[in-house]
Amino acid sequence: MRLRNVKNKEEILNNSPFLIRNSSDYLGKWKELFNNSNPIYIEIGMGKGDFIIENAIKNPDINFIGIEKFDSVIARACEKVPADLKNLILVRMDALDIDKAFNKEIDRIYLNFSDPWPKKRHADRRLTSHIFLNKYDSIFKNKKEIIQKTDNQSLFEYSIISLSTYGYIIEDISFDLHNSGKENIIMTEYEKKFTSKGNNIYYLIATKK
Repeated sequence: MRLRNVKNKEEILNNSPFLIRNSSDYLGKWKELFNNSNPIYIEIGMGKGDFIIENAIKNPDINFIGIEKFDSVIARACEKVPADLKNLILVRMDALDIDKAFNKEIDRIYLNFSDPWPKKRHADRRLTSHIFLNKYDSIFKNKKEIIQKTDNQSLFEYSIISLSTYGYIIEDISFDLHNSGKENIIMTEYEKKFTSKGNNIYYLIATKK
């Protein structure tokens, strides 16, 4: 994917009340930042924010954190957030630092259309590799729950094996989400694009006690 540079991204990011860059400063303090004890759901690699923003609007009793490492992408998300939305924070960080930002605070992780890193030598960079699953162990509060959506069959198959090997139970799975009968599906930007072309969307919910 070629990232388009947003010329005024620094101005957008500096003026956004929803953006946090120094995420490690809030380790163990996110509920204080939200000023409540509601569950916290995070999306790692939120893109331009369609999915996380709509979720926050529709679920005011849940706190949402969208994580993205590219300035130009997160700037576009910042522009979309309604000014009165109180249960959403956007974080500029690399997923590799996830365990430096959260400590036993997260109730659910969304992995939507993550980079598949197709080459075998890059497998550890996949967000469902044992490297990341180990990091997630330290950020989940109690029960661990990962929800994944992707258009990449190879990544999906890899994820099923990786999650299962690590001790997760696949609670729900679909190899064609939008023809599965599920209702009220909140879509990402990529998902809207792929489904319009008739591409299959792969979906799973994995949990671990």
